Amino acid sequence: MDLAYLRAHPTQLPTFLTHQRIRETPVSGGDICAASRLTLDDGHSVFAKTWPERAARPVPDGFFAAEAAGLRWLREADAVPVPEVIVALPDLLALEWVQPGEPDPAAAERLGRELAALHRAGASTFGAPWPGFIGALPQDNTPDEGPWSRWFAARRLTPYLRRSVDSGALTPADAALVEQVVDRIGEFGGDEPPARVHGDLWPGNVLWGADDRAWLVDPAAHGGHRETDLAQLALFGGAPHLDRILSAYQEVWPLADGWRERVPLHQLHLLLVHTALFGAAYRDAVTRAARSALAGLDRATVER
Repeated sequence: MDLAYLRAHPTQLPTFLTHQRIRETPVSGGDICAASRLTLDDGHSVFAKTWPERAARPVPDGFFAAEAAGLRWLREADAVPVPEVIVALPDLLALEWVQPGEPDPAAAERLGRELAALHRAGASTFGAPWPGFIGALPQDNTPDEGPWSRWFAARRLTPYLRRSVDSGALTPADAALVEQVVDRIGEFGGDEPPARVHGDLWPGNVLWGADDRAWLVDPAAHGGHRETDLAQLALFGGAPHLDRILSAYQEVWPLADGWRERVPLHQLHLLLVHTALFGAAYRDAVTRAARSALAGLDRATVER
């Protein structure tokens, strides 16, 4: 099997894998799926993701279809490197192989400019035309006209807050703190029309390639707020050369006043996803973000 044959006959990939007709090398990384590098007869490689065989539950309906739809939608903007979807099946996704490289200041600046172009490509509504996932959790992508603040509270904060409380990852007191943010979300400002966003842009979902470019992988793509992508880049230690990314972004499309104070608000979504998925280990991060968001809001109120 070569790359041309695979593109023409994508449904045959599982058969070739089952009969060990393709060299398969495990790839590390990722908390949800099993990943591997598939080397084809013509020397090309593709990156394959599958649902782990020993997972506690079967692959959720539409899981890989949602990622494939998001990747294609991001690629359509022709703004930032996104791997090509080669095979999209209910239990398998195969993508263009990106040779890993090292973070570089010039690549970071280019990423900032390219993210601005991606976001400017826009979306017709908040949400997306396909059912969403973030990690292994469903994400409500029902198209919504907004405004952003109401949509974000209802579709991106409250559902994962409820899941986190129900699982015991957050206490009722923690929930009350986050609910203050939800109740006051209209006061934060910064509402904008929907941007075309990656949606899960923590630093681990930026792949620094050997081609001196930064590629976007593992999206939860939808129409959202551009500040959410940028805020997520600062999580979990922050992306390499984050200051270069943000400066270059600002040169192309300056952010609205008050964006720095809104960073914890935008981060709260992904942090709540983590408590819902991984438990109380992320509890302190959620409460810190909620307190920081409220403190920033109070400072802005005093200044006004």
